[in-house]
Amino acid sequence: MGSTAYVPESFPRRWLPADAELTTWEKIEPWYRRLLDQPIASSDDLEQWLFAVGELNAAVGQVGTKRYVAMTCQTDDPEREAAYLEFVRDIEPRLKPLHNEIRTKYLDSPYRSALPNARYHVFDRAQENRRALYREANIPRETELSELDQQYQKIVGAMTVNFQGEERTPSQMAPFLEENDRSTRQTAWELVANRRLADRETLDDLFDQMVKLRVEVAQEAGFPNYVDYVYRLRERFDYGVNEAVEFQSAIERVVVPLARRIQEERKQSLGIDSLRPWDVAVDPLGRAPLRPFSEIDRLAEGSEAIFTGVDPDLGQQFAFLRANGLLDLANRKGKAPGGYQTTLEDDRLPFIFMNAVGLDGDVRTLLHEGGHAFHALASRGETLSAYRESPIEFCEVASMSMELLGARNLELFYSTDDANRSYRQLLEGIVLILPWIATVDAFQHWVYHHPNHTREERRDAWSGLIDRFGGIVDWSGHEEAKAHSWHRQLHIFLYPFYYIEYGIAQLGALQVWQQSLADRAEAVAAYRRALALGGARPLPELFAAAGIRFDFSEKTLRPLMDAIGKELDQLGP
Repeated sequence: MGSTAYVPESFPRRWLPADAELTTWEKIEPWYRRLLDQPIASSDDLEQWLFAVGELNAAVGQVGTKRYVAMTCQTDDPEREAAYLEFVRDIEPRLKPLHNEIRTKYLDSPYRSALPNARYHVFDRAQENRRALYREANIPRETELSELDQQYQKIVGAMTVNFQGEERTPSQMAPFLEENDRSTRQTAWELVANRRLADRETLDDLFDQMVKLRVEVAQEAGFPNYVDYVYRLRERFDYGVNEAVEFQSAIERVVVPLARRIQEERKQSLGIDSLRPWDVAVDPLGRAPLRPFSEIDRLAEGSEAIFTGVDPDLGQQFAFLRANGLLDLANRKGKAPGGYQTTLEDDRLPFIFMNAVGLDGDVRTLLHEGGHAFHALASRGETLSAYRESPIEFCEVASMSMELLGARNLELFYSTDDANRSYRQLLEGIVLILPWIATVDAFQHWVYHHPNHTREERRDAWSGLIDRFGGIVDWSGHEEAKAHSWHRQLHIFLYPFYYIEYGIAQLGALQVWQQSLADRAEAVAAYRRALALGGARPLPELFAAAGIRFDFSEKTLRPLMDAIGKELDQLGP
């Protein structure tokens, strides 16, 4: 029996008028002042007041989110850029002191102790941490960092090359790296690499400014270095620096050998003496590249079918996103790089952004971002707005699990043989991405433990990490591209230290995948039950709700890599 069309529940505002305009600071500030002045005479009053705070924060946040979405969808539109920067410069800096006053009013309320601890423990822990980190003197620095973030988006969004008579973005060049003709791949790779290098001084300048500001922010907050500060800022209450460093080492011991074996097999299959940077995406058996779609509508249609195969309700939810303009999937000039899912907080609805160009990886990206969207929809009924968001480490379990759960439902895109190729590429990609995650994480630890480093030292540190965690790729003649290849990882610029989460989550997603091989229906049901919790429970409990362990030591990592190796052997060449 099929599911009925998804109709999201409506959550009308209860405190803030539906027609309240929140477009300028002058229109926003009075509402916060009203909350600060509002008397609280009981724990019930306090809880209702918290709901009103969440309502206002969601409404204001959605104004900023819509401007960010508009800007990233077209970075070369001056009006969109100006609107976004107005929010970053004129609204966000003024919000921060008021948010701290609101936080203090809550934390210092004599009625807080009467609220149920089991319900409010996670919320209280976060609020106390945020108050401890807050410094008014850091607001101008944080504003400047947001502006530098936007500059990075603009610089990378403007990158194009001329190839075969057409102007193309780096994303649009990716299909040529899958061509069987090696000279075509090399030409395409070198064009993009040289285009990125043309902006290396600009990007290095930008990053130097970011590092300096971040170090100042940490020092202002009383921390000896940015690493310790950012672990608190990212609310890593359940693990620390030592666990992250050990995870890097475990990846080196367990995953790197498997990754190098995969690349060695690729080199042998291709019949080449050395594996070059332009040889890592082509099919090693010389088959035509996987091209799942040529039209964006086909990507959306096929993905909806995959989600339906995982769970009919999820298929209906994605159909709703398609029908209501909550997707922007196609790559184009001027569009910011990458992909993301964000939430329109007031509407409690997700929005998916990506840069699809017809690759197999585009299908996985949409499955990934779809997982995030289902997470947002699953927790949208949570009354405490803070709990409608989850720790990143579990958010990424939601997305990465969906890649794996959907990987065996690719019939609308492929024949059986090509579907198996895609599945193999996903599993091999997981093995290959874990060392990259370790590289990016270790690099950021090095950068911020050595904040006074020179650019030459930074290049050497990155190149050394590529050698430590990388595969057997031969960069001869392209040492500059190797030394600056971190420039393409936007997290290093925009979201410092947000990357190890992908590795932690990948181990969670692989556990979901293992369970689905034994009992798919129960694995999906447990996954959905965990998503519905939002962020209301500590990280280990969210993992447990999905029937998986919050552990990223070698004890968990090794058997998962063994399972992937076994699955690859069963798939054949």
